[in-house]
Amino acid sequence: MRKIGILGGTFDPPHIGHLIIAEEVRLALELEEVWFIPTYTPPHKDSTKTSVNDRIEMTKLAIASNPYFKINTIEIERSGKSYTIDTIREFKKNHTDCEFYFIIGADMVEYLPNWQEIDALVKLVQFVGVKRSSYELNTPYDILTVDIPLIDVSSSMVRSWLGKNRTAKYIVPEAVHSYIEGEKLYGTK
Repeated sequence: MRKIGILGGTFDPPHIGHLIIAEEVRLALELEEVWFIPTYTPPHKDSTKTSVNDRIEMTKLAIASNPYFKINTIEIERSGKSYTIDTIREFKKNHTDCEFYFIIGADMVEYLPNWQEIDALVKLVQFVGVKRSSYELNTPYDILTVDIPLIDVSSSMVRSWLGKNRTAKYIVPEAVHSYIEGEKLYGTK
Protein backbone atom coordinates (compact mmCIF):
# COMPACT_ATOMS: atom_id res chain seq x y z
CA MET A 1 0.00 0.00 0.00
CA ARG A 2 1.20 3.45 -0.89
CA LYS A 3 1.02 5.90 2.01
CA ILE A 4 -0.32 9.27 0.86
CA GLY A 5 -0.73 12.39 2.96
CA ILE A 6 -3.54 14.80 2.18
CA LEU A 7 -3.36 18.48 3.06
CA GLY A 8 -6.51 20.35 2.18
CA GLY A 9 -7.16 24.06 2.44
CA THR A 10 -7.99 27.22 0.63
CA PHE A 11 -4.27 28.04 0.23
CA ASP A 12 -5.21 31.70 0.02
CA PRO A 13 -2.21 32.07 -0.06
CA PRO A 14 -0.07 29.00 0.64
CA HIS A 15 2.66 29.81 3.18
CA ILE A 16 5.68 28.24 4.84
CA GLY A 17 3.51 26.80 7.61
CA HIS A 18 1.71 24.60 5.06
CA LEU A 19 5.03 23.39 3.66
CA ILE A 20 6.58 22.69 7.06
CA ILE A 21 3.51 20.74 8.18
CA ALA A 22 3.47 18.67 5.00
CA GLU A 23 7.20 17.87 5.12
CA GLU A 24 7.33 17.07 8.84
CA VAL A 25 4.33 14.71 8.59
CA ARG A 26 5.76 13.14 5.41
CA LEU A 27 9.01 12.37 7.17
CA ALA A 28 7.48 11.26 10.48
CA LEU A 29 5.01 8.84 8.86
CA GLU A 30 7.23 7.87 5.92
CA LEU A 31 4.66 8.97 3.37
CA GLU A 32 5.39 8.53 -0.33
CA GLU A 33 3.68 11.78 -1.27
CA VAL A 34 1.63 14.61 0.15
CA TRP A 35 -1.25 15.80 -2.01
CA PHE A 36 -2.21 19.46 -1.62
CA ILE A 37 -5.93 19.80 -2.27
CA PRO A 38 -7.20 23.35 -2.74
CA THR A 39 -10.90 23.65 -1.98
CA TYR A 40 -13.31 25.42 -4.28
CA THR A 41 -15.40 26.80 -1.42
CA PRO A 42 -14.64 25.42 2.05
CA PRO A 43 -17.67 24.41 4.14
CA HIS A 44 -16.54 26.49 7.14
CA LYS A 45 -15.85 29.74 5.23
CA ASP A 46 -18.10 31.97 3.14
CA SER A 47 -15.62 32.65 0.36
CA THR A 48 -12.00 32.95 -0.65
CA LYS A 49 -10.15 36.21 -1.28
CA THR A 50 -8.67 35.25 -4.65
CA SER A 51 -9.81 33.28 -7.68
CA VAL A 52 -9.57 29.52 -7.98
CA ASN A 53 -6.98 29.92 -10.73
CA ASP A 54 -4.79 32.18 -8.58
CA ARG A 55 -4.93 29.72 -5.66
CA ILE A 56 -4.06 26.76 -7.91
CA GLU A 57 -1.14 28.65 -9.43
CA MET A 58 0.17 29.80 -6.03
CA THR A 59 -0.07 26.23 -4.68
CA LYS A 60 1.81 24.85 -7.69
CA LEU A 61 4.52 27.48 -7.19
CA ALA A 62 4.72 26.78 -3.44
CA ILE A 63 5.26 23.03 -3.83
CA ALA A 64 7.35 23.02 -7.03
CA SER A 65 10.68 22.47 -5.28
CA ASN A 66 9.61 19.35 -3.38
CA PRO A 67 9.30 16.18 -5.53
CA TYR A 68 7.12 14.53 -2.84
CA PHE A 69 4.47 17.25 -3.00
CA LYS A 70 1.70 17.09 -5.63
CA ILE A 71 -1.40 19.15 -6.29
CA ASN A 72 -4.76 17.45 -6.71
CA THR A 73 -7.66 19.58 -7.92
CA ILE A 74 -10.48 17.12 -7.21
CA GLU A 75 -12.38 19.62 -5.05
CA ILE A 76 -11.89 22.46 -7.54
CA GLU A 77 -13.26 20.25 -10.32
CA ARG A 78 -16.28 19.35 -8.17
CA SER A 79 -16.92 23.10 -7.55
CA GLY A 80 -19.20 24.42 -4.85
CA LYS A 81 -18.72 23.54 -1.19
CA SER A 82 -16.46 20.54 -0.70
CA TYR A 83 -16.77 18.02 2.07
CA THR A 84 -13.84 15.82 3.01
CA ILE A 85 -16.06 12.74 3.17
CA ASP A 86 -16.84 13.06 -0.57
CA THR A 87 -13.17 13.53 -1.46
CA ILE A 88 -12.02 10.57 0.61
CA ARG A 89 -14.75 8.30 -0.77
CA GLU A 90 -13.65 9.17 -4.29
CA PHE A 91 -9.98 8.62 -3.45
CA LYS A 92 -10.73 5.24 -1.86
CA LYS A 93 -12.70 4.23 -4.96
CA ASN A 94 -10.09 5.39 -7.50
CA HIS A 95 -6.85 4.67 -5.60
CA THR A 96 -7.33 1.22 -4.09
CA ASP A 97 -3.56 0.83 -3.69
CA CYS A 98 -3.32 3.81 -1.31
CA GLU A 99 -3.70 4.38 2.40
CA PHE A 100 -4.58 8.01 3.14
CA TYR A 101 -3.50 10.25 6.02
CA PHE A 102 -5.48 13.47 6.32
CA ILE A 103 -3.30 16.19 7.84
CA ILE A 104 -5.02 18.87 9.94
CA GLY A 105 -3.93 21.58 12.32
CA ALA A 106 -4.98 21.64 15.95
CA ASP A 107 -7.66 24.24 15.14
CA MET A 108 -9.36 21.71 12.85
CA VAL A 109 -8.85 18.87 15.38
CA GLU A 110 -11.06 20.78 17.79
CA TYR A 111 -13.61 21.34 15.01
CA LEU A 112 -13.79 17.63 13.96
CA PRO A 113 -17.13 16.93 15.71
CA ASN A 114 -18.70 19.45 13.28
CA TRP A 115 -17.36 17.82 10.10
CA GLN A 116 -19.81 16.32 7.61
CA GLU A 117 -20.35 12.60 8.36
CA ILE A 118 -17.37 12.55 10.75
CA ASP A 119 -18.18 9.10 12.16
CA ALA A 120 -18.03 7.56 8.67
CA LEU A 121 -15.00 9.66 7.73
CA VAL A 122 -12.79 8.49 10.61
CA LYS A 123 -13.35 4.91 9.42
CA LEU A 124 -12.10 5.77 5.92
CA VAL A 125 -9.02 7.87 6.62
CA GLN A 126 -6.38 8.24 9.32
CA PHE A 127 -6.38 11.79 10.66
CA VAL A 128 -3.03 13.32 11.58
CA GLY A 129 -3.10 16.30 13.91
CA VAL A 130 -0.28 18.82 14.17
CA LYS A 131 0.12 21.37 16.93
CA ARG A 132 -0.75 25.01 16.47
CA SER A 133 -0.35 27.74 19.05
CA SER A 134 -3.44 28.53 21.13
CA TYR A 135 -5.01 25.13 20.35
CA GLU A 136 -4.93 21.73 21.98
CA LEU A 137 -5.10 18.38 20.23
CA ASN A 138 -8.19 17.31 22.20
CA THR A 139 -10.71 15.15 20.36
CA PRO A 140 -12.78 12.04 20.99
CA TYR A 141 -11.57 10.69 17.63
CA ASP A 142 -8.56 8.49 16.98
CA ILE A 143 -5.90 10.71 15.47
CA LEU A 144 -2.17 10.39 15.10
CA THR A 145 -0.19 13.38 16.28
CA VAL A 146 3.03 14.72 14.82
CA ASP A 147 5.11 17.36 16.53
CA ILE A 148 6.24 20.12 14.23
CA PRO A 149 8.17 23.32 14.80
CA LEU A 150 5.61 25.86 15.96
CA ILE A 151 5.47 28.69 13.47
CA ASP A 152 2.51 30.93 14.12
CA VAL A 153 1.53 31.89 10.58
CA SER A 154 -1.79 31.74 8.79
CA SER A 155 -3.13 32.75 5.40
CA SER A 156 -5.35 35.35 7.05
CA MET A 157 -2.28 36.87 8.74
CA VAL A 158 -0.46 37.00 5.39
CA ARG A 159 -3.46 38.66 3.72
CA SER A 160 -3.69 41.18 6.55
CA TRP A 161 -0.01 42.06 6.30
CA LEU A 162 -0.19 42.47 2.53
CA GLY A 163 -3.35 44.58 2.82
CA LYS A 164 -1.41 46.95 5.10
CA ASN A 165 1.42 47.15 2.55
CA ARG A 166 3.64 45.00 4.76
CA THR A 167 5.80 42.38 3.07
CA ALA A 168 5.17 38.66 3.35
CA LYS A 169 8.65 37.84 2.09
CA TYR A 170 10.00 34.79 3.95
CA ILE A 171 6.46 33.90 5.14
CA VAL A 172 5.41 32.66 1.70
CA PRO A 173 7.78 30.94 -0.74
CA GLU A 174 9.66 33.34 -3.00
CA ALA A 175 7.78 32.24 -6.13
CA VAL A 176 4.44 32.78 -4.37
CA HIS A 177 5.58 36.20 -3.17
CA SER A 178 6.52 37.19 -6.73
CA TYR A 179 3.19 35.92 -8.04
CA ILE A 180 1.24 37.88 -5.42
CA GLU A 181 3.12 41.06 -6.28
CA GLY A 182 2.87 40.48 -10.03
CA GLU A 183 -0.88 39.89 -9.87
CA LYS A 184 -1.40 42.59 -7.23
CA LEU A 185 -3.29 40.20 -4.95
CA TYR A 186 -4.49 41.00 -1.42
CA GLY A 187 -4.18 44.76 -1.88
CA THR A 188 -0.49 44.77 -2.84
CA LYS A 189 0.60 47.74 -4.89
